[in-house]
Amino acid sequence: MLQGWIQIAFTLLIVVVISPVLGSYIADVFLARPTILDAVLHPLERVILRWGGMNTPGPMSGWQYARAVLASNFAMLIVVYLILMLQGVLPFNPTERGTPSWHLALHTAISFVTNTNQQHYAGETTFSYFSQFAALGFTMFTSAATGIAVAIAFIRGLTGRPLGNFYSDMVQAITRILLPLSVVGAVVLMAAGVPETLAGPVVFPSLEDPSLSQAIARGPVAHFEIIKVLGENGGGFFSTNSAHPFENPNGWTNLIQLVAILSIPSSLIMTYGFFANNLRQAWLVYTIPLTILIGLLVITATGEYQGNPEVNALLGGQAPNLEGKEVRFGWAQSALYAVFTTASMCGAVNSMHDSFLPSGGFAMLFNMFLQIVFGGQGTGTAYLFAYLILAVFVTGLMVGRTPEFLGRKIEKREVVLASLLILLVHPIAILIPAGITLAFSTQLAGISNPGFHGLSQVIYEYASAAANNGSGFEGLDSTTLWWNLSTSVSLLAGRYIPIVALLLLADSLSHKQPVPLTAGTLRTDTGLFVGVTAGVILILGALTFFPALALGPIAEAFQIAGGG
Repeated sequence: MLQGWIQIAFTLLIVVVISPVLGSYIADVFLARPTILDAVLHPLERVILRWGGMNTPGPMSGWQYARAVLASNFAMLIVVYLILMLQGVLPFNPTERGTPSWHLALHTAISFVTNTNQQHYAGETTFSYFSQFAALGFTMFTSAATGIAVAIAFIRGLTGRPLGNFYSDMVQAITRILLPLSVVGAVVLMAAGVPETLAGPVVFPSLEDPSLSQAIARGPVAHFEIIKVLGENGGGFFSTNSAHPFENPNGWTNLIQLVAILSIPSSLIMTYGFFANNLRQAWLVYTIPLTILIGLLVITATGEYQGNPEVNALLGGQAPNLEGKEVRFGWAQSALYAVFTTASMCGAVNSMHDSFLPSGGFAMLFNMFLQIVFGGQGTGTAYLFAYLILAVFVTGLMVGRTPEFLGRKIEKREVVLASLLILLVHPIAILIPAGITLAFSTQLAGISNPGFHGLSQVIYEYASAAANNGSGFEGLDSTTLWWNLSTSVSLLAGRYIPIVALLLLADSLSHKQPVPLTAGTLRTDTGLFVGVTAGVILILGALTFFPALALGPIAEAFQIAGGG
């Protein structure tokens, strides 16, 4: 037990140490400060922008930035969809994969363009190598870069700067952050045993019957794997994702993936501190998601270590819950990975989430409901500061002071946009389609485990889509027309409506004249205000979804405890 907790604490410590270092570098990139890569990358970036027709001069307004995000992402969606539908006649298809169904290809294209990577298919038996690296792998970079660009634009707006240029920001996010780290990470993963090849599957004679053979799937996995976790994409090259020994062969690769998952979203909070010249406030804000993360880790890991009481009764003693887990990772690394991947909206898995005890299911759903426990690539940081804006407004009303954040007044427009972002879009994108699915469970849901757990399976699928997470409880027959199209709506609504709201909110704040600090100004860089913000997050975020938690994992926990 002690060894497992030490592993968890050591991984968290690495993430915390990396955050200010990487956060400072990201700030240098987007503040146009000198970096060691300038001499090589400045000419390359100019060529990319010019050849791509993206050489739009000057900063953009909120609407211009949003239109650029939508237009570029829509264009990529069309290209990815066409590649998937034409993979049968395209190169690098050693296993001769044919055309998937139109609705599966559409769902997959939307899922990867939105940085979700929700997979209703098995990668090694559905898509060719070309589809995997030219379509899906390409969007792993561009979707992550889109999130980083939006976060930087939001931070600029918060700190009174122009929002910047989306195309320049996206290219720099790829060339300065994602690509260099991915190259290094891919080399390290290859050295650790992750394959990187265009050769077809390896065929071996069966040990039981030499007349039979078994095909072992492989492919260009290493480069796919590192951007999967670094960009918080989460989609696996193989159907079992990071539980597969070719994606995640040992404890060393597991540690690399865990650190990569949280490295950028945790660092972007510190990036804000460098932009605002207020590292104290950045560290205080950092403690909010970190504290929630630690709490959820304790809940999940304790439950998995103690095991299922019904199984323990049969065994005559306590044993960890190892159902659906790889022995090489055990209860501690499985619990840590599950909480990290849902906290960060990555969605990669090294164990089957459907097999976790209700405490683990509660933690994973809670993460996706809040979206700020480091959150999605870039957007999670923006959501966290949107909560701060709401907290400023609420506390200002409570104490009778004009709500201000970083010296800028918070007025009706900012409150409406922040409320739209947090209180309306996310619940609607999850609860309405889930309600329809559960109302026609026989025809639509395809639930494999009826009862409280079955409800959690359905809620989880839509929460994963709306939060752009991509992981699943599985156990659902999610390859159907209904699941592909209904989750596609949640994918699009959960991604683009909040992005537009964030950019308009940032644009509104950037145009406000700063107000001088006075004795009556409500300070936002104190421990008291951070505590208030945490309370607002729990009240506004968690209570919205409390009925779903009560009828799902909480009810299931009582059922198991009662021997039902």
